[in-house]
Amino acid sequence: MARSHHYEVMVSWAGETRSYRSYERAHEVTAAGKAPIAGSSDPAFRGDPARWNPEELLVASLAQCHMLWFLHLCAADGVVVTGYTDAPTGVMVEAADGGGAFEEVVLRPRVTLADPAQAGRLPGLHERAHHLCYIARSVNFPVRHEPA
Repeated sequence: MARSHHYEVMVSWAGETRSYRSYERAHEVTAAGKAPIAGSSDPAFRGDPARWNPEELLVASLAQCHMLWFLHLCAADGVVVTGYTDAPTGVMVEAADGGGAFEEVVLRPRVTLADPAQAGRLPGLHERAHHLCYIARSVNFPVRHEPA
């Protein structure tokens, strides 16, 4: 039976939108019991480069989801991972109407194993993690992975 999961967050902003150039893009993303995330728009859209923008958070969400599924699958299959890093990148293209869309996200996980002899099992585990990742299954652009 399918289970449904619900997520609630609050996005808060205050200011005045008198003109495109004048209003502050800074905002906060909060959820009960969690530290706030300082958000803004991408600096290309007059945002604060010291704050997270939605595009970065989307790329980070895809990388986190893949990592968490991968670690789960490794644990279930007896592959002991001792380190995991990822340096994902995303490409978003602006459209003539001012909107835009992501063309792709590329994950680049680097995994350290307790037993390097098990490295041959990693491609299959990455493929299964990609297939199971809720976020990757929900987006309408390719999410590739190039594990090292």
